[in-house]
Amino acid sequence: MQEPIFLQAYLEEKIWGGQKLQTQFGMDIPSEHTGEAWVISGHEHGQSIVTSPEAYKGLKLADLYQQAPDIFGGQVADRFPLLIKIIDAKEDLSVQVHPDDAYGLAHENDLGKTECWYIMDADPGAYLIYGHNAADKQAFLDMVANNQWDDLLRKVPVKAGDFFAVPAGTIHAIGGGVLILETQQSSNTTYRVYDYGRKDAAGNERDLHIQQSADVTMFPHVDTKPTAELTKLEGGTSYDYWTNDYFAVFKWTVTDEMRLDLSRAYQLCTVIEGAGQITVGDQSWSIQAPDAFILPSDLSQVTLSGDMALMVAEER
Repeated sequence: MQEPIFLQAYLEEKIWGGQKLQTQFGMDIPSEHTGEAWVISGHEHGQSIVTSPEAYKGLKLADLYQQAPDIFGGQVADRFPLLIKIIDAKEDLSVQVHPDDAYGLAHENDLGKTECWYIMDADPGAYLIYGHNAADKQAFLDMVANNQWDDLLRKVPVKAGDFFAVPAGTIHAIGGGVLILETQQSSNTTYRVYDYGRKDAAGNERDLHIQQSADVTMFPHVDTKPTAELTKLEGGTSYDYWTNDYFAVFKWTVTDEMRLDLSRAYQLCTVIEGAGQITVGDQSWSIQAPDAFILPSDLSQVTLSGDMALMVAEER
């Protein structure tokens, strides 16, 4: 396969979602409370659909992963390993934590979730919950029981262009007014720690998972500091944000015409701002935010042109 594989996103409504996926990107959202676009997903909960090339058009990504292993380096696991989302948090998300693989597979029949966030946009005064102040598990349980949320949770102000690494076991929440590109393991397992007493459409508070949260949270909290590295290229830059056991994440910023020699891994690409073209050999495709596509593992070189930025992930 010597061309990009373009995908149509799965869109999901959320109690905290908004309309930015429509107003900023022109997506046909299902409601005024649309929280997530799963732009590259093979997860059973919501899958991306291939729109191009014609040979694979209409396939779910999970099916493409099984039927065409050469696109993905020939080493196909039992499930597509990564999930890329754009998240529009009109209101605060619940405070949550994700398990690691061992706990997730044992208790939920799903992978754990290590993830990271690139802040695409943030309203003035916006913040994240990132980490906690409990020394150990018992201190955590005591603070939760006594509703000491202001003492327990760490608030971090954010702005567009910030990046956060969120390994499994990190207590976290996206605050209202934040738009992010999330790269994560392909998992939908979330343990809810706190939800501000909110009620759903039926008037019920959503379930909390305090014991599971205590079981999987890291104590004490340690900030994960990515080692960022900027590489200047003709026509743009490549910025390596974070590499962990599951994936590497970087950003390509294109200012003119940028030729890239690719690794032997497949790349998951999302245009996060601007527009331009991607060229392979003598064939070109127009791309713009929020287009998402996969560069197959046997593709050795592409040329990007225009004025745009893309977030890119590689499986590890």
